[in-house]
Amino acid sequence: MSYLVVGVIIGLLIMGHELGHFLAARAVGVPVELFSIGFGPAIWKKRFGGTEFRLSLIPLGGFVLPAVTCEDDFFRIPVHYRIMLFLGGPVANLVIALMLISIYNVLTGGFSITGAFIEPFRQTASMMHTIIISITNLFTQPGSVSGIVGILHQGGGFVKGGALHAVRLAFILSVNLAVFNLLPVPVLDGGKIFLFFLEKINLRFQKIYAPIMVAGWLVIIGLIIYATALDIGRLMHTPS
Repeated sequence: MSYLVVGVIIGLLIMGHELGHFLAARAVGVPVELFSIGFGPAIWKKRFGGTEFRLSLIPLGGFVLPAVTCEDDFFRIPVHYRIMLFLGGPVANLVIALMLISIYNVLTGGFSITGAFIEPFRQTASMMHTIIISITNLFTQPGSVSGIVGILHQGGGFVKGGALHAVRLAFILSVNLAVFNLLPVPVLDGGKIFLFFLEKINLRFQKIYAPIMVAGWLVIIGLIIYATALDIGRLMHTPS
């Protein structure tokens, strides 16, 4: 049951992330063709307001697809609008994180009125710093990488402590989603934003956008396989 709770938390945070992209797209006037939680074949879908909302088979993320017919149409969207669109997801996760840690602080108490307002920002910034340090450590300690199996296992043990622990875990995961997606890696939001800035310098970067995205996907898929293998290896060597 605890693993299911962690899975639901991750699913809701992904939904919040994609909703951030969706709302950002609508705010800058970019129509959205598809809003999907998960990848692969759809197991549920419904069209509403010109957008198809979909729940897909592979629950390892999600995406929002602008209503463009070809790559050229995508690049006709002004660069600053595209940057806002892809910032929408990480910003949404940071807003969710602030809300979650505020709820946690209210339930645990111990802060003055001023502290109750300021502390969530300090805690979120501190968590972002911790995550960034952890990411940089991966280059010197690649064996410390953890994937979805490890997150479910560790998170499952964490939420057994009760609702407060679940709220705290959701806060940590939401900040993780924001920071991870802002990494300048092609296919992630940060990587796309980085390429948009390069495009402002030289339009020829539009020509290599698609192959760079493919390379980015290969890197991410390879990382997922590597992290999952490490997770399974750890579980097999963990005393029962």
